Order: sequence, then C-alpha cells, then structure tokens
Amino acid sequence: MKALVLTEFNKKLEVQDVPEPTLTEDGVIIRVKANGICRSDYHFVKGDLGWIGMNLDLPHVLGHEFSGVVEQVGSNVSKFKKGDRVVVPHAHGEGSCEYCMTGHSNICDHGSVVGVTYWGGYGEYVHVPDADRNVVILPDSISFEAGGALGCRFMTAFHGLIDQARLQPGEWVAVHGCGGLGLCVTHVASAMGARVISVDINDESLELAKEFGAEVTINGSKEDAVQKIMEITDGGTHVAVDALGAAVTCQNSVNSLRKRGRHLQLGMTSADEQGKVELPVDLMVVKELEFIGSSNMPVSRFPAMLNMIESGVLQPEKMITRKVNLEQAADILEEMGGFNAPGISVVNQW
Repeated sequence: MKALVLTEFNKKLEVQDVPEPTLTEDGVIIRVKANGICRSDYHFVKGDLGWIGMNLDLPHVLGHEFSGVVEQVGSNVSKFKKGDRVVVPHAHGEGSCEYCMTGHSNICDHGSVVGVTYWGGYGEYVHVPDADRNVVILPDSISFEAGGALGCRFMTAFHGLIDQARLQPGEWVAVHGCGGLGLCVTHVASAMGARVISVDINDESLELAKEFGAEVTINGSKEDAVQKIMEITDGGTHVAVDALGAAVTCQNSVNSLRKRGRHLQLGMTSADEQGKVELPVDLMVVKELEFIGSSNMPVSRFPAMLNMIESGVLQPEKMITRKVNLEQAADILEEMGGFNAPGISVVNQW
C-alpha cells in the first residue's frame, strides 16, 4: 500500500510502498478516506515527546486522526461490518483498568495511541485493534473529511472545554494559539455560548477565528495580549486555553485569567520546553486559579459531539482549508514550524 513514512527524525517524510496490515481476531482493517494533518505529527517528526514516553521505532507511519471504510472484520468483532463508515478516536482504552472502568478510557493505564503505538492514517489501510471498544460509526451526514478532524483536535477541544474546564454560557474564554486545535477550541466555545477572545501571531489565522465565533481577536506580535484581555474583560477571562504548548502561550494563558479562573492546557510542548514551563505560582495561589490538564476524549463522549455536528451546531467541515495528497502532506508538515498554515489540512487523495 502507499504510505507517508517517517524514516529519520527531523527529515522530510517519504512516500513509499509498504506492506498492508494483517487482520487480528479483535481488530478491523480500515481503508482510510481522510486523515487530518495535526501539529502533533510535527512534534513526532522532530522527535519530541520522548520525555513523556512517546517514542517511535523507525520507520513509522504516523497519522492519528482519520476516517474511512471498514474493509475487513476480525472474527471476535461484533459491532462492525465491511462497508461501515467509521472514525477512530486516537486514544484507545483496553477496558480493565480503573480509568476505563470509571469512564476515562482516554487515560487508560494500558492504552494505545493510533499512529504512535501502531501505524496510522498516513497509510492507505490501518489495522485498529480492539475495534469494538475503539472505533466509532461515522454518520452518513458527516463527510469523511470532517471525520478526519474529529479523532484528535475536535474531540480534544470538546472534552477539554465541556468536561474538564466546565465551560458555561456567557463566560469569557481566551484561546492562545489559533492553529487547527485553537480554531476547534474557538468554535466549540462559541457554540457553547461563551464569549471568545482568540490570540495568535498570524492575521490569517485570526480571520479564521472570527469566522468560527471569536468576538475579539488579538495579534500577540503587535500588542500585549494579556493587557488587552484584562482591559476587554474587566479583570480577566473565566477560562483561558493554551492550544499551542509554547512557554509564552501557557504563561499568557495563566496570566490572562480573572480570580478563580480556569487554565486549560491542551497544547503539548516542543524541544524548547521539553515538557516544563515556568508558572507564576504565587499569583495562582492568591487568585485561586485552577490549572487543568486535558488529554484526548473518552470514546463514550463521541455520541454527544457527533449529535452537535449532525444538528449543525458544530461544523468541522468549514474549518478545512486544504485537501491534499500525501506528497503535499509531507510539505505541510515540514512547514508547520513556521506557524504559517492556517486552518485544518486533510489528506484525502492517494
């Protein structure tokens, strides 16, 4: 099969012919129809995230947010059949640990991550293990391309804002970083009735943020984002989100909160931070701020998100700015370090 392969860290990915996956009794083989190009892939290309145990054996096929059609079904699989349209949440639970048993399969003690633990959606076919637990039917009304944005960024924004940060209608939300994830956060927050301030250094990204519900946009390279947020909100936002993972976006997010505000950390750091960011701890104490981590989303929450998409409240399709082939995907990933690729890009051409 054709696949985009990581052969060496810090090197451009290569299109190669690689073996097709082998079916197991509890798995399904999916023919990929669309795969979102996510900044997390850029981190893996750079060799990042080893400091939290996410190490890749090379060569490797990345791709952790994809949709497609079931081609083969293992003998122990009961929920799926050949021809089903599906989407694959990228964080898998195995079902027996205390976190899976209490509804938090996204942080399973023995879980796996598609595109990391095993080869992912930059290949024409993907074998997903434990399919009954970790694959979701994609409704006919949702395109494969939209499905290609759901398995990581959209579900991360949804779970983080609604389940973790407990966002309420009418609250102020500051979104620091308006890449694909930040735009999803902006869109979900606006759909929930929040008042959104989006911050980035790319005017094109900020224009997209306006389209998806940002009431105010701030170019952080041209003005002091924290000071501006404090003025607009009369003391800070109720919720602030670091949707990038850089030290400056994390610190600005915390500093832009009002008293008793909630900081939501969604972005993962790069080699510059290696997972560590200095924080104003004393300020967090005296203002009674919360620092909330959020990772992926439990599979059980997918129906709620899909219902909002089917009803038109959430519109991931409109956030897709480019539909590309594998060769173009390699170029996009290489350019991600410059933060000059606004919106969401999806591979849908083989």
